[in-house]
Amino acid sequence: MSIKIVFPGELVAVSEEYMAGEGTYEEEGDIFAAQTGELRLDPRDKVARVKSCNPPVELNVGDIVLAIGEGIRPTMAVVKVEAVEGVERGITGETEGTIHISKISEGYTEDIKKELRLGDIIRARVIQVKPSLQLATNEPPLGVVRGLCTRCRLPLIKKGRSLYCEHCERSEPRNVATVYDALMSRGKG
Repeated sequence: MSIKIVFPGELVAVSEEYMAGEGTYEEEGDIFAAQTGELRLDPRDKVARVKSCNPPVELNVGDIVLAIGEGIRPTMAVVKVEAVEGVERGITGETEGTIHISKISEGYTEDIKKELRLGDIIRARVIQVKPSLQLATNEPPLGVVRGLCTRCRLPLIKKGRSLYCEHCERSEPRNVATVYDALMSRGKG
């Protein structure tokens, strides 16, 4: 069986023989490709589909993501997911999520501001996608992977379980990921 690549607007079948499926649409009895991809005509179910050659990345439960802290509330942090770890493509769908106070660290969290701050880059696990995006950082490899000083906004370095600003000469508490140093040094090369 040969693979046929089709382009948007290309006639792929007729509605007398097939129904329009994923990646296709019907117009006046003809079925057209709605996207570039591989044409798949299912003779058993009589459905014409076009499978994208470059499908969009959708978030799934269990994905490890990198997010930026955008808001801190008394019981949750609001973050924007920027990337799925190991995937170079952009994300489609909802990218604004929350990390509930009970999912921020392994222990009890009394004050979110001692764990996460605005502008921090956070490595998190997706724990729910629908009806809203929810993340967790309560595992050792998860948490803040890049923090900025709340005073001067320069990058912080890891010192024990907290982060330190060499410019301001002060420490700031955070839920620091065990991979903080490794991810920071990757960006320097």
